[in-house]
Amino acid sequence: MRAAILNAVGATPEVGDFQAPSAGEGQVAIEVSLAGLNPFDLAMASGAAGPLEIPSVVGREGVGPLPDGRRVYFNSPIGPYGSWAEQTLVDRDRVLPVPDGLEDDLAVCMGIAGLAAWLPLTHHAHLSSGESVLVLGATGVVGQIAVQAAKVLGAGRVVAAGRDASALERATRLGADATVVLGGGGDPQALSSEAGDGFDVVIDPIYGPPFAAALGATAPGARLVTIGSGAGATAEIPFGSLMGRTHIGHGNHFVAPHVQADAYSTLTEHARAGRISVEVKRFALDEAPAAWQAQAAGPHHKLVVAP
Repeated sequence: MRAAILNAVGATPEVGDFQAPSAGEGQVAIEVSLAGLNPFDLAMASGAAGPLEIPSVVGREGVGPLPDGRRVYFNSPIGPYGSWAEQTLVDRDRVLPVPDGLEDDLAVCMGIAGLAAWLPLTHHAHLSSGESVLVLGATGVVGQIAVQAAKVLGAGRVVAAGRDASALERATRLGADATVVLGGGGDPQALSSEAGDGFDVVIDPIYGPPFAAALGATAPGARLVTIGSGAGATAEIPFGSLMGRTHIGHGNHFVAPHVQADAYSTLTEHARAGRISVEVKRFALDEAPAAWQAQAAGPHHKLVVAP
């Protein structure tokens, strides 16, 4: 089969022939209709996420039909198989149904990225109607979904923050009540100016100095959920600033499969109804190296690959 193959740690995947998977007990081979690309794919390929099997097929999520024709979403393929291929191999109990009427693009978007936005708001922060939400990194895909999800969940005020002023305009179109451009040297003051009595919930895909700045703009009882560390793996946090607040580190894989399944079902229904949307750019499988480089450049939209 044709696939995007990682032949060395830290390399750009190359398109070539790879042995097709054969399903064992509890496994299923899936014909991949569309695969997603995420920052974690690059981290894995660099070796930062742990040991790698070389060669292997890249890609951690996708959509395709089961042998019986049912369309499903899957993530975490069984190595050395990944989603950037004509076929992949997954655990049979880890596939999630995709509702009729939802295009493959949005079905993929509601997977790794969608869950990384939805679960922090619901499973961790338990967002209540009327509460105020700050979304850091709101120019990225997770941040954009988080803005929309907060509105769907009844947030009273949603503020989107990020470094790219033009990209933040999209957050306004997606429902943000206000935006804050970060990186100008006055982030704490800029965030506090939009915080009112303080943010109740902070969704943080970037960590680093922006997280420290956001913490100072929160209300007592605030819940802050960090998803990633694109702005830095460390932040200087005085102990006193955490008093009365709760900080949680989120990873989709730390959440029980049944919770993920329920969340994905809810997300896809909102997406099918038009309440959550994502801008998507498609690449053909032969364009895999270009897609890889585009992800490394930090796109403000979801990248997908069609095998």
